[in-house]
Amino acid sequence: MDFLDKLVLPQSAEHIELLHYILVLVLALFVPFISVVFGGAFASLQYGKKYKKTNNPYYKKLSKDVIEYVTVNNSVGVILGIVPLLTAMLIFAQLLHKTQIQTVGYIALSIVFIIVALFMIYTYRYSMMVSTVFDSVNPDSIKDKDAEDDYKKLKASSSYLKIKYGKSGLVFLFIGLWFYVAAITSAANFTNWDFPGFITALAAPKVLLNLLIFITFAFTLTNGAILFIHLYWNESKKDEDPEYTKFVKDIASRAGLKASVSLPFLILINLFSFSNTTLSGSVFVYTVVCIVLIFLAYHLFYMIQFKNDYRFSSFIFFVLIFASIAFIIKDQKAMTNATEIHSLTLSTEYDKILADLKGEGTVAALSGKEIYDVRCASCHRFEQKLVGPAHFDVLPKYVGNEPKLVAFIRNPVKVDPAFPPMPNPGLKPQEAEAVAKYLLDEFAKRK
Repeated sequence: MDFLDKLVLPQSAEHIELLHYILVLVLALFVPFISVVFGGAFASLQYGKKYKKTNNPYYKKLSKDVIEYVTVNNSVGVILGIVPLLTAMLIFAQLLHKTQIQTVGYIALSIVFIIVALFMIYTYRYSMMVSTVFDSVNPDSIKDKDAEDDYKKLKASSSYLKIKYGKSGLVFLFIGLWFYVAAITSAANFTNWDFPGFITALAAPKVLLNLLIFITFAFTLTNGAILFIHLYWNESKKDEDPEYTKFVKDIASRAGLKASVSLPFLILINLFSFSNTTLSGSVFVYTVVCIVLIFLAYHLFYMIQFKNDYRFSSFIFFVLIFASIAFIIKDQKAMTNATEIHSLTLSTEYDKILADLKGEGTVAALSGKEIYDVRCASCHRFEQKLVGPAHFDVLPKYVGNEPKLVAFIRNPVKVDPAFPPMPNPGLKPQEAEAVAKYLLDEFAKRK
């Protein structure tokens, strides 16, 4: 995505941190909505098939109700389904600037497929509404022959759109979500992402695991949404047909309970798939919060299904929403940890540009050795371990990548658990560059 790289502006460390918070916010809007659209479209099509097999009118009604529940209206589809993803793409382009990882490309493809999918799914929704109107009309009551022919043509066309656009929209949405999951997975595993192939990376075990988690979560959240809307939001209507209400309650609570059973196990596998450099206390905390909320959802599904306690329908949807947000934050914390060095590199470049603009870049050349002797020599040696590791043991990974070394010197992070964390030396950008150049020159002389 070279054209996006040209739009990227240098960012300070504070702005990069702010971008991570904004990313959490936009994904917290996008993920729950697109999850219930996917789960609702799948459920609507399945209930439509069951209606044809059983001729039970409740399945037909539920098929129509579900797709209307989850899609809300066209404006919501754009605001929650497209705008957040476009924003996320721009943020990823900023955070992963000058990297070779495919995250931004995956997000861009995801946007294309999701736009097409939403168009088809909303067409499916409205064609289903039109089909319901046609089904309520008795053809024998139409006296005009031409009007009867037009009625039959429109009814056939509506049925065609309902079937074709529903299935096609679901397929396109699945592909779009696959690309989205690949994007999030590659970003969260930034430091150890070793799948250079753009397409082959889609079949990476971590991507497939996260895709399975996403789909399972989508089905669970969809059934929670059905219970919330039908039993609580539309509470005044639930008494109009008690049999239908019981039918919806039984199906949604049972399906939600089944869908959520494997989620804690899958989330734990996801947690332990992260590398040591990616894991942190906050990643564990948000994982635990997510799992606890899922167990709470188990209890709520159980109370609704077996105890017929409809009061819990007002809680279950929001419990699952917060569980999905906890999972999103967990992934973003992992991404923040994984991209920490890269973010420091970007912020260092920003500081350098800012110093040049202020005229601070024209000062006399600094002596890297003098700065090193004053700030670093008390804890480090080139050929032996002291407080920190020997320089010659760690410098090879910085050969040809001086900005990364500069970023580490200015904002050290703990890498080797055998040594204590390095304190921040408090160097200016030019001083850190001078020290980095000195270290790399000494390493080159050794060779």
